Amino acid sequence: MITLLIGARGSGKTKRLIDRLNNALETTKGNVVFVEKMKNLKLNYRARLVLSDEYFISGFDSFYGFLGGLCAGDHDITDIFIDATLRIGSRDAEELAAFLEKINILSERTGTDFTFTVSTEESSLPERIFEFCKTA
Repeated sequence: MITLLIGARGSGKTKRLIDRLNNALETTKGNVVFVEKMKNLKLNYRARLVLSDEYFISGFDSFYGFLGGLCAGDHDITDIFIDATLRIGSRDAEELAAFLEKINILSERTGTDFTFTVSTEESSLPERIFEFCKTA
C-alpha cells in the first residue's frame, strides 16, 4: 500500500508522517524505516533512520533501486516512511507517477507499506497516481 501526504511546504506533512511512524512502531511486529534527505528530525530510536544524501541518491531511478535494496536486504521491513520525496527524486510529476507505479509493485511483492510526503498541490499530480495510491 502507498499513502501520500500531499500539501504545500509548511502544511504539517512531516508532523503527520512522524505521527504515522510512531503508530506503526506501536503496532508492527517488523522493522520500520524512515528515509529523509538530510538529518533534520529526531525520531523514536526504534525506527531505522536512513539519510538519502549519504548514499548519493538523485533521481527516481536511483531512489527506486535504493528502496528495492532496503526491502531485499531486510524481509522484516513492514513500513517505510519517506520525507521530502520530490527533493530526493525530482519535481517532475510524470516521473513521480512512473516511480510510484513501480513502488506499488514493490509494495505488493514485499508486503511493505510506503508513506511519502509530496510538497505540491494534489491537483498538479497526474490522475493515474490515485488509482493505486491513497491520500491521508
